Amino acid sequence: MELNYKQFFEVIPAYLTILDRDLRIMEANQRFRKDFGEYEGRYCYEINCHRSERCEHCPAERTFRDGLRHGIEEQFQNLFGQEVSLIVYTTPIRNEAGEITAVMKMATDITEIKLLQNQIRESRERYRQLFEEVPCYITIQDRDLRIIEANRRFREDFGEVLGSKCYQAYMHRLEACVPCAVKQTFQDGQVHQTEEVVTSRDGEQVNVLVSTAPIRDAEGQIKSVMEMSTNISQIRQLQSQLASVGLVISSISHGIKGLVTSLDGGSYLVNSGLEKNNRERIKQGWQMVERNVARIKTMVLDLLYYAKDREPNLDWIPARSVAEEVLGLMRGKAKEYGIDFHCEFDPAAGDMAADAKAIRSLLVNLVENALDACRVDKKKSTHQIRMGLKGYPDFVEYEVYDNGIGMDQETRERAFTLFFSSKAGDGTGLGLFISNKIVQAHGGEILLESELNKGTRVTVKLPRKGPASRPASSKS
Repeated sequence: MELNYKQFFEVIPAYLTILDRDLRIMEANQRFRKDFGEYEGRYCYEINCHRSERCEHCPAERTFRDGLRHGIEEQFQNLFGQEVSLIVYTTPIRNEAGEITAVMKMATDITEIKLLQNQIRESRERYRQLFEEVPCYITIQDRDLRIIEANRRFREDFGEVLGSKCYQAYMHRLEACVPCAVKQTFQDGQVHQTEEVVTSRDGEQVNVLVSTAPIRDAEGQIKSVMEMSTNISQIRQLQSQLASVGLVISSISHGIKGLVTSLDGGSYLVNSGLEKNNRERIKQGWQMVERNVARIKTMVLDLLYYAKDREPNLDWIPARSVAEEVLGLMRGKAKEYGIDFHCEFDPAAGDMAADAKAIRSLLVNLVENALDACRVDKKKSTHQIRMGLKGYPDFVEYEVYDNGIGMDQETRERAFTLFFSSKAGDGTGLGLFISNKIVQAHGGEILLESELNKGTRVTVKLPRKGPASRPASSKS
């Protein structure tokens, strides 16, 4: 059967043209004539691109020049004014002598494909924009808990951590968290939630509510997990006031009970002394009543201090006298634990504008933490605590050092967080939080240096003249 190549040329489902060296259209198939009109004597760039001169990257011209096939993607405009996306291929037509006499140009309509590509690209851009701009932290993690993607807000607060493991990047842990919501999602494919405290690259502790969700491939297998963390620090700060009241009330309830019992004992001595006209008994009982009333008053004032933000009651006080008072209070407890407790107080530390009661509470908290760190440390045969005081022209510096159990990086970063305690059931998580609160109220700063199994140093710097916005009252 003889093949009719002219018939094939006509019915091929693409735009076919034959061009001479001047890029005039010598022949065109049926589909080209239908969509672009008559071609006799016209140049391809006139019909296809509505140009008066040759296209800059004309594949037909290149084929005439080098005799090779060339391809390019172009936009044509048909008879109806519609833009048509085409992928164009050119191939040389040679005579018997091998000379290029014409070029065949085949253009396939890919308009619908381009539309789909554009839609996919726009959809990806929209999702990418949503991923980048959503007001929470988002990471994509693989099965090894490595961060393979992170949104803009996460990168801004935690840095460029792609490739790092999540618990190292913002938890500063040496091993994965237990339980780990991402691991749970990999295991069961379900959404999981947890609450964590993470650390930004600026050292700020952030309370986050974490939700995880699986990301599946075309076969339905979980290939990664998305972790979305919402910053709830402000909510936790608002809750802290009510929570601190309940915690402090709980922690001092036994103390109040003991004081009330002592009051009963004092009132009994007073009453029995009155009945027996025993002045010595009355005096002894009344002293017990006065002493316990004073202790209750102090405890209530402490409760009020912890329960709400209040301005410190500033007065000019000797910086050394407060330190010596705390030393006297805590030395007996250190001796009971077999801990060497000594001091290095600058005799010229001078006076400072501060709330004496608050500073005493601050230092007691720091020394008690040091005692606990030494008490639970079973790796050393001897322990010591050093309490220091130095005076500078503009500030006073207190220091409490111990060679106890120390802290790892995660514990250091969360030490001043409300209710965080490294003492398991033995701590309330309030001590260092309140200490930091007192320092901030005085316009100072508190610095924590610690290394696991080596020890801890806490340095408190307090401005000598008190908070900049509040002058201290003069001593009478």
